[in-house]
Amino acid sequence: MSIMYHDGNRQLQDHFDSRRISDKLEEKLTRTAFTADDKTFIESLPYFFVATADAEGRPDCSFKGGPPGFVRVTGDSELAFPDYDGNGMFKSLGNLAVNPQVGLLFIALHDKPRRLRVNGSARVSADDPLIGETVGAQLIVRVEARAIFPNCPRYIPSMQMVAPSIYAPQPNCEPVEPAWKGFDAFKDHVHPRQPTWKG
Repeated sequence: MSIMYHDGNRQLQDHFDSRRISDKLEEKLTRTAFTADDKTFIESLPYFFVATADAEGRPDCSFKGGPPGFVRVTGDSELAFPDYDGNGMFKSLGNLAVNPQVGLLFIALHDKPRRLRVNGSARVSADDPLIGETVGAQLIVRVEARAIFPNCPRYIPSMQMVAPSIYAPQPNCEPVEPAWKGFDAFKDHVHPRQPTWKG
């Protein structure tokens, strides 16, 4: 049984005669546990992308950013990341509340281009022990990996990292509020503090 492919993948692989290379890539590269190199790569990044879907399978993709190390590999097949204050829509985490299936893309767009994909299932918690040691976290998401696999980086453009986001939570610093929260259209609708969530 493949942990990577379903009938839709197989139909296209057969049409383009790529089943053999697909099987070899799964055999040689796909894993269910993080390597030491995976951990170093993931924990070095200031951003990643997360794909979720609601109960009906309607997809959503989101950018997540923070200081390097905000995503941690916490077990052989587990990683964790914080949910920071955002726009209050909870598109990704709301999807996870009704459909735990998740896809993560860790990508380096600077220095040496590289990417790593992690597919698995997620759970969201307000009581996770990591909340107390993660500056700015209002929730913690833990992902149990089903498939971990690197991707060829050939189409990644070469870019330069100019500066970290001023909004990334930092120890002993007041969070910087984005300007849009003070716009007339929104300022009377922004909650002044985060309530406790019980999922």
